[in-house]
Amino acid sequence: MIQISLVTNDIIDRSSDAYVFFCRHDFDFARLSATAGHLYAPYEQAVKERGFTGKAGSSLILNGVYKGKAVYLVFLGLGDMPHKKPGGSIEVYRRALGRLIRLAEGHKFSSFTFDLPDPAVLNLSYRHLAEETSTFLHKASYHFDQFITNKERTYHWSMNAVIGAPKNYEAEVQEGLNRGLCFADALTLARTWCDMPPSHLPPATLAKEAVAKAKEYGLTTTILDKKQIDKLGMGGIEGVCRGSVNEPCMVIIEYKAAKKDAPTIALVGKGVTFDTGGLCIKPAASMLTMKDDMAGAAVVLATMNVIAQLKPDVNVVALAPLVENMPSGSAIKPGDVLKTYNGKTIEVIDTDAEGRLILADALAYAADVYKPVAMIDLATLTGAIGVALGVYYAGLFSQHDELAERVIDSSIRTGDQVWRLPLDDDYIPAIISDIADVKNIGDRKYLGSSITAALFLKEFTGETPWVHLDIASVAFGVPDLSYLRSGATGFGIRLLTDLVMQWKPFKG
Repeated sequence: MIQISLVTNDIIDRSSDAYVFFCRHDFDFARLSATAGHLYAPYEQAVKERGFTGKAGSSLILNGVYKGKAVYLVFLGLGDMPHKKPGGSIEVYRRALGRLIRLAEGHKFSSFTFDLPDPAVLNLSYRHLAEETSTFLHKASYHFDQFITNKERTYHWSMNAVIGAPKNYEAEVQEGLNRGLCFADALTLARTWCDMPPSHLPPATLAKEAVAKAKEYGLTTTILDKKQIDKLGMGGIEGVCRGSVNEPCMVIIEYKAAKKDAPTIALVGKGVTFDTGGLCIKPAASMLTMKDDMAGAAVVLATMNVIAQLKPDVNVVALAPLVENMPSGSAIKPGDVLKTYNGKTIEVIDTDAEGRLILADALAYAADVYKPVAMIDLATLTGAIGVALGVYYAGLFSQHDELAERVIDSSIRTGDQVWRLPLDDDYIPAIISDIADVKNIGDRKYLGSSITAALFLKEFTGETPWVHLDIASVAFGVPDLSYLRSGATGFGIRLLTDLVMQWKPFKG
């Protein structure tokens, strides 16, 4: 657990276990001497002997004594600034913050302190830099350890981060730190839901927890139960959950802007709380991480808590269909036909392509009932997206160029990286069924299974501008990022919030 406080005094006037310095590549020692030299007189010689030059990704710890107390000097490299890649400079800083938390955990700091680097170098304001700092210190501190009984393996101690900023920017920095905490709380919530063992979080439990949290922020909430789902003709949701003893539901959370004529943006998240593959059962190894198959739902539900606090000028509605996909005597079978909310019929070719079945109902319902000006869905939809893009980019699919570009811009600003892939009508024949309107798996001769899955979803969006984000490879288990551990990432919360907060009417 980490506590962050803001100060405006000189770093050498603070009492701390560790004093942290962010250094650009080939930094000037003269700028550090007034502080680092007080903590450890021969620091410059020690830094040179150990070959630390401020290269991005590098770090160095020295021991010093200050006012009779043993202290650490921590040097973190930021590399060449500004970075050539869009958004690259702040990403280097985020990863430096992650390394700081790992070093703090490894050395069991009870406190550390640093001054915010010059925001101009990162092309940010002080408020934005403080927001990033707060968010990523908390994000890196997250550890899902509530089922570990050995306290030596848990992160149960508190760390105090004392952050310095110029006095004339104090209010701006404090605002940024507070905004960062909003994101951190939402990220922790979504990641905890995704990391929770699946039997601890069936659809009804997740729905109850999401609604309880949303009500704390004054949001309007609705849970559609199985009877209502059946009455509305949501055959995709009903069908997927047919084999489970746990009934399906759909959570709807609404934020109302102060402006009466404000447009509405819809966020839709896939919520399969556990996916066995149904009768088309997965191999055991592939099933192990399927507690995370509700990451899209977790993200859109948690995002609403941030929206409620930041109060954008647009209405926002989140819809999360929640199911389990289990094999049993009552489960749907390959060859079955399901009728969805908008009347379209789906031939079930593979019961393990279940996420698109529940999204079909949720997307059609959102488009029909809320008449949004834009709709974005997040789903751990296809394994193929990881083959195409690896573990650092979500796949973006859309035929609405302006909305797609806005999502890409938000991804650059927030670090939730996306890459646009084609969504050409040439692939539509792949999903046409011989016995129903569409089928839930594209014909193999077309390949491009992430593309055909996205085209399937498009059948249920009507005329609404829509973006689909396939987050299957970025929602869980992303390696080599210092601010993440194994497990859930919370990908999409910052991206969606940024998109909503920046919203303006389309040009066309």
